[in-house]
Amino acid sequence: MSVFALFALTVIPLIFTPGPDMLFILSQVMGKDAKAGMMATIGICSGYLVHSILVALGIAAIIVSFPVLFETIRWLGIAYLLYLSVHLIGSVFSNKKLSVEKKSASNPIKKGFFTALLNPKGMLIYFAILPQFIDQSTNTVTQGLILSFIFIGLIFVVYCSLSLVFERITQNTQMDERKQKWIDGGSGGLLMLAATWLIIN
Repeated sequence: MSVFALFALTVIPLIFTPGPDMLFILSQVMGKDAKAGMMATIGICSGYLVHSILVALGIAAIIVSFPVLFETIRWLGIAYLLYLSVHLIGSVFSNKKLSVEKKSASNPIKKGFFTALLNPKGMLIYFAILPQFIDQSTNTVTQGLILSFIFIGLIFVVYCSLSLVFERITQNTQMDERKQKWIDGGSGGLLMLAATWLIIN
């Protein structure tokens, strides 16, 4: 149990560190509400569930062994974030009338899933940090799954809580077209910042 507690204490600061996942959730809350942020959190947790299966199957070690493959996945993640940011920023310069129920805030689960699946930061946690807490002398698959579920559980609690906090900060009593455009631009800017952060790190 001490190993699992140490792992939790290790990844909690990483979860709270601003990165693609957190910035994506903030963009969804800004674009809609806390519920959208929570739905995005479910998508993110689902994306990391895929990583959990890869770790359990030992595929993570294969990916780490081939830097080209890891870099390919890394740049796919960056490209996806840039796509979302350009889509949001583009709506600022659109002449179309915008409504509060924006199309850019739809399918937060799907977008959250791919954001986590292609997030190099999350991949590094799974492929570099998590294996260090596994005892090779016992059942590595079970240990890997337990550690993965601890990570996913912490993400769910932290990001759902942050969705509520973000909504409190960004909520408006009434949304007009001009404010909506500012929110679109702000959301797109956050995702652009996330992509830039990944490029330089």
